[in-house]
Amino acid sequence: MLGELIFESRGRVTGQRVLSVENGIPKFEISIAGTGIFTGSLEVTTTWTYWAIQRPDGTSHSQGQGVIMTKDGQDMATATGRAEGKKVESGKMRYVGAIFYATHSRNKLAFLNHLIGVNEYEADALGNYEHRLWEWK
Repeated sequence: MLGELIFESRGRVTGQRVLSVENGIPKFEISIAGTGIFTGSLEVTTTWTYWAIQRPDGTSHSQGQGVIMTKDGQDMATATGRAEGKKVESGKMRYVGAIFYATHSRNKLAFLNHLIGVNEYEADALGNYEHRLWEWK
C-alpha cells in the first residue's frame, strides 16, 4: 500500500558520460546532487550515480545507487533504485520507480533502514530535477 509523501528534494546533474552504444541505443552514466527534506524537517544532501538507456521511442530505463547524508554530515544511509521514464507535456523527462534504503544508523536516518519507497523524478533540459518519495507500506 502506498503511504504518505515522506521526502522531497531538488538538485541538478553534476556529470554525464556515454558508457556504451549497442544496436544504436546509448547507455549513459549520470551523476546528480541535491538537497531535500524528509518528513517535514530532516534536511539532507543526496548524491546519486545511475545509468540510463534511452530507447528509440523516447522512453528510458535507469538503475542507480545513492548516498543520503544529514546536513550536519553526522548520519548516512545508502539507496538503490530503478525507474522508467518518458517525456511529458512540459518537455521534462518524468521517471517513476522504486528505491530501496539501508543504513547502519541508530540516529536520525535509522528510519530508512529497509524502507522501500515509490518515487517520482522530473528533470528538465538544463539538468535540474525535482524528486518526491512515498513510503511503500
